[in-house]
Amino acid sequence: MLELDLNEVKGFPARFYTKDQPRKKDQPHPANAVATGHKKWTNRPGSFTQQIDNLFVMKNEYTDNLMKDYNNTTIAFQNFIKQAIDQDKSVRAVGAGWSFSKVAVTDGWLLDSKQLNMTFSLSSNSIDSNYKVKPDQVLFLQCGNEVWELNKFLQEKKKSLKTTGASNGVTIVGAMSTGTHGSSIDVGAVQDYVVGLHIIVGPKRHVWLERKSAPVVTASFIQKLDTELIQDDDLFNAALVNFGSFGIIHGVLVETEDLFLLETYMRRMPYNGILKKLMKTLDFSKATLPCGNERPFHFAVIINPFDVAGGAFVSTFYKRPYREDYPRPVPNNDGIGPGDDATCFIGRITNIVPALVPTVINKLVDTVLKPFEKKMGTLGEIFNNTTLHGKVLSAAIGIPINETDRVTELLFEINKTDGPFPGLFTYRFIKKSQATLAFTHFDFTCILELDGANSDATKKFFKAVWKRLEKEKVPFTFHWGKLNELDFGRIKRMYGKDADAWISARNKMLDVDTRKVFSNPLLKQWGLDKAL
Repeated sequence: MLELDLNEVKGFPARFYTKDQPRKKDQPHPANAVATGHKKWTNRPGSFTQQIDNLFVMKNEYTDNLMKDYNNTTIAFQNFIKQAIDQDKSVRAVGAGWSFSKVAVTDGWLLDSKQLNMTFSLSSNSIDSNYKVKPDQVLFLQCGNEVWELNKFLQEKKKSLKTTGASNGVTIVGAMSTGTHGSSIDVGAVQDYVVGLHIIVGPKRHVWLERKSAPVVTASFIQKLDTELIQDDDLFNAALVNFGSFGIIHGVLVETEDLFLLETYMRRMPYNGILKKLMKTLDFSKATLPCGNERPFHFAVIINPFDVAGGAFVSTFYKRPYREDYPRPVPNNDGIGPGDDATCFIGRITNIVPALVPTVINKLVDTVLKPFEKKMGTLGEIFNNTTLHGKVLSAAIGIPINETDRVTELLFEINKTDGPFPGLFTYRFIKKSQATLAFTHFDFTCILELDGANSDATKKFFKAVWKRLEKEKVPFTFHWGKLNELDFGRIKRMYGKDADAWISARNKMLDVDTRKVFSNPLLKQWGLDKAL
């Protein structure tokens, strides 16, 4: 059966409770969506403000029967969807609001899910006996769990997520649904360790979705959720990266692993043929990195386009067995930790005159990016950022790794003709995802992140890059949760038949009414709201 220790239900997110505040059983309330009356909503990076009809906050009921509480929230979701259909409102469940694009918002009803952070451990009675992973390695998570709190929760149990992004104030479902990634070369992105989805697809229907090729849960588990089992690889892979448009994902089943340490380094290295070859092949057999030719767990490069001669900042993190006696990692004097990326600090730059951009960027880099040697920490300790300093604009594209060198040279050219770009170029590398519309679409994808000041100059540079890449016929994809310029024509060129497969899967999951409810303006702009 589904096992749940009451202590495994963590505290409540801010605004209604503090994280460590105990549950108040003397103040019960039914699971429901509470209207706030708010008419606008601003995302966490501050890149846009969305006008909305209303903002709702979904709340759990908390009693001694937490499985029942979870199921009551399922019913509350269904009631909410019915009201939206009846009142002709579009719906988006929103997490922590970290997306730079409007992928997670709508002009109708926004549903804040951050309160929903139950965490369930499963017994052997809930896991298929043929499944490859032991029951203690999987975790059933309600949608509002934020990654930073999961890292803390799992570390206490000597477990770990397999990978995360650099900024971990995001919710687990928000991260999965937009393809959030790190630079764990051989692990993949967040969605790649999700193995089961509990999706509210309408007022009278909710389903458990998993792969037919890798069944995970038993009939007992399905009975506990009082749900419908669907085992279908194509539907599952499509639903992993779905931007909130397949319904409301109430819970996800994730694979974890035993707690491990990362041995981390950041060195400044010449941007020369040796580094270029590493970046476009990921062949470390002849590398002379901090741990020689050992293949790193994490490999990332930051290039300052105004000081290429000074070298690139190269981060290499190596996986090590966990032990207790390691020196805990601390941020540098400017508050930057070993896992922080450029979005954490580039927002300190404001609108500046073009002539001063190189000087300001160079000064910021010299102040903030400090090479370091052999800092140790768990995944959650290394990638622990949950804040942004200033307003920043961030775009990211996926390209085949063999195109990395060519695209970098194009960026240098564009910076001369359409710059100066008030930001940095960051390169991350991960394997291909099974998710149908994952932007990590190539066998190994180089994720090129362009993080810049929130300015017109940054937007101009982005537009010039997309135009030039298409002119040069460089294959690329856009990160769904960051700034992009997409329409159905571009999506078809990027994903081919996978775009049609995703639309087909959505049509199978939703009926006419719910397709309308879960179609936000951006999905319509992208042409992914099509009915078949």
